[in-house]
Amino acid sequence: MEPKDMDGWEFMRIRGIPLRVHPSWFLILLVFTWSSHQQVSNVSGSTLPLLFSWGLGLVTALLLFLSVVLHELGHSFVALNEGVKVRSITLFLLGGVARVERECSTPMATLRVAAAGPLVSLLLALVLLRSVQSAADVSPLLANLLGQLGSLNLVLALFNLLPGLPLDGGVILKAIVWQFTGSRQKGIKAATSTGRCLSFFAIVFGIWICLKGGGLGGLWLIMLGWFGLSASRSEAQMLAFQNVLSEALVSEACGRRFRVLEEDQSLSALSKLRIGIADDERIPEWVLVCSAGRWIGYITDQPLKDLPVQHWEKHRIADFTQPLKELPSIGEKAPLWTAVIELEKTRSGRLLVFNLAGLPSGTLDRVDIGQAVLKRLGLKLPKAFLEVARSQNIYPLGIALPQVVESMISSGMVEK
Repeated sequence: MEPKDMDGWEFMRIRGIPLRVHPSWFLILLVFTWSSHQQVSNVSGSTLPLLFSWGLGLVTALLLFLSVVLHELGHSFVALNEGVKVRSITLFLLGGVARVERECSTPMATLRVAAAGPLVSLLLALVLLRSVQSAADVSPLLANLLGQLGSLNLVLALFNLLPGLPLDGGVILKAIVWQFTGSRQKGIKAATSTGRCLSFFAIVFGIWICLKGGGLGGLWLIMLGWFGLSASRSEAQMLAFQNVLSEALVSEACGRRFRVLEEDQSLSALSKLRIGIADDERIPEWVLVCSAGRWIGYITDQPLKDLPVQHWEKHRIADFTQPLKELPSIGEKAPLWTAVIELEKTRSGRLLVFNLAGLPSGTLDRVDIGQAVLKRLGLKLPKAFLEVARSQNIYPLGIALPQVVESMISSGMVEK
């Protein structure tokens, strides 16, 4: 096994899909091994050697997680058939998860992918449970093993069919609402709401079980409920970000972080601007050049580096002016999500914004976009937070807006 990334360790590939194990999986493997060992001991009446019962418990736990892998492969193979690339399958504390490159673009394709996993688990449960009687004639231990695996696969299927995100049943509910209303967002809202209700119920019921002495079962429900609430919250945040990025325009976010020099000024004026003599404020990255009220280009600091200081007064700004079209730019009436795409293509992390008349009206960077999105969502960040983000050229609070836009494009919410 080689550690690959935050998903854990890759141990094999199936049809090009990396199968990975998260470190948290080993904890739940230990719990299931212990539980299966206890059951084996009860069935055998404690007559088996301790090492054998523990070994059989480990085999049972591993076969259970093989069932989880088959469940996720069900999703993955159908996703591949729908033209969606599967990035990885990871086993972790709460089961397994298949990561896909993008969401299916139609509700029925989404439904087919979501339903494939529970269908695999139901088929496994049917085959295993029907084999219990025949296995009992061979060995009570074999019958117990098949019965455990069949029951757990049945629970896995039925649990995942609960109609709330992030469960498969929630995705199915989303797809059905999407199909009948024509709105993917309405589907997400419906599935997120039911998922939130189910998560609250799991937490409350888990606490009640713990108070009654249920211990592990109660803690497991609380953990599942907490995970469900986190997933619902993430889905709701994603939807909120998508709505803002699709509705807002560049003009709502752009600032004016550039300075202006006249073309007949000397290079000394640029030097004074850069060292802060001309103005005490933070100097922006770009210096645009005008001539009699007309925008004619921009100038970089390179002339100051190439020429001796004593020659700065002899040279004019016009001698080193470059065309404005060389700067990465965007129109002020463009949707904000397109600005995220264009911004990620740049090396400087900044765009020059043009108005409808084709004249520079401002600049746009990651902080400008992040600030506009958060403001629309009712969150105003302190100036110090914004300045730190701007100095690092990152989105405020580390919000992953490029990934949000990727999701918008992959789901068909917008067209690239």
